[in-house]
Amino acid sequence: MPRHPIDITIPDLRGKRAIVTGASDGMGLVIAERLAAAGAEVVMPVRNAAKGEAAAAAIRSRHPDARLVLRALDLSSLDSVAALGDTLLEEGRPVHLLVNNAGVMTPPARQTTADGFELQFGTNHLGHVALVGRILPLLRAGRARVTSQVSIAARRGRINWDDLQWERRYDGQRAYSQSKIAFGLFGLELERRSRAHGWGITSNLSHPGVAPTSLLAARPEIGRSGDTMGVRIIRWLSARGILLGTLESAGLPALMAATDATAKPGALYGPSGPGHLGGAPAEHALYRPLRSVEDARRVWEVSEQLTGVRFGA
Repeated sequence: MPRHPIDITIPDLRGKRAIVTGASDGMGLVIAERLAAAGAEVVMPVRNAAKGEAAAAAIRSRHPDARLVLRALDLSSLDSVAALGDTLLEEGRPVHLLVNNAGVMTPPARQTTADGFELQFGTNHLGHVALVGRILPLLRAGRARVTSQVSIAARRGRINWDDLQWERRYDGQRAYSQSKIAFGLFGLELERRSRAHGWGITSNLSHPGVAPTSLLAARPEIGRSGDTMGVRIIRWLSARGILLGTLESAGLPALMAATDATAKPGALYGPSGPGHLGGAPAEHALYRPLRSVEDARRVWEVSEQLTGVRFGA
């Protein structure tokens, strides 16, 4: 028997400008489509232009009036982030919603970004930090809500302060957890600093649970030539409605966090089923590694130093 679809109501977003990273496939595409269907103009920063065009065409085939803007972005390059920031600043359009969704997961061997950072830390965390900093004036102008996508991998683990770039002993899963913990701490600190300095931005966190995304699929560009056993199991369970979510349901926590009038600043949203793996979106207690205000402050300061992007007051 087919499952009853899980869904939420997205408010009318006409007149709003939204940015969704990682919008060319998977959950990012789901999120971008739902925002566009609600009337928002959606900026889709993509690394692969052809893939981005195909994603935009797919959205327009279902929503002919969708307002979509494709822009180039490689989060693993601070120069690329700066270029996108410059383009958006030149356009001068306030940004009302930012969903920091893109990411990479567990390359088999340690890899680095264009700037020499461990790939997951540099892409999942530092690239997004730099993007927020570069477009801060537009976020302030739009009194934006910033929703940053973390992971259930942030439930455990820690920041490897003595070796942030995993140069001495690389562990792909622990490095992935660190990237998501750091990014979650940044999102929470963004909320605190916005309140303290009157930026007018609200910031919260979401996570998708577990669903058949491309994170664990074949990714030749990060050295994974075939699908992992993990993603094959995830697809099998998801297709049968066992514990896990679908691509559509996995995008709902971010959509709730980004658009629901009752979504709280500084809160975490994710699936409400067993283990937070699947189910309807709901607010969660912050995972333990995300609760340290001191760690959040330290992550913020280190991230400013590494990216060269300063937020000011």
